[in-house]
This record gives sequence, C-alpha cells and structure tokens, in this order.
Amino acid sequence: MSDNQVDPSGNTEAFRAFTRTGPEAEAPSKIPYLIGGLVAVVLIAVIVVLLVR
Repeated sequence: MSDNQVDPSGNTEAFRAFTRTGPEAEAPSKIPYLIGGLVAVVLIAVIVVLLVR
C-alpha cells in the first residue's frame, strides 16, 4: 500500500519545502488552562478561609 503523505526527511527538496512552509497545525488555545488555574486558586483560597475560621 502506498503512502499518500511524503516524508519531508526522505529527500532534500521535500525537506526544504517543509521547512519553508512549516507545520500547518494551529497552536491550541490557552484559555481552558487559564480558567482552570483561576478556579484552582479560588478553591484553595476558599479552603484556606474555611480552615482559618
């Protein structure tokens, strides 16, 4: 079975074309990590306040 994707390291011309164009994937969003971190900080603050009382 033939492979439809060309391995850019297979030959010099394909590798040079790959490095010029770069990968086409977008960077994932960091918003979920930001929201998760904020929720964690709020939960820790609530626990500390309840323990201090």
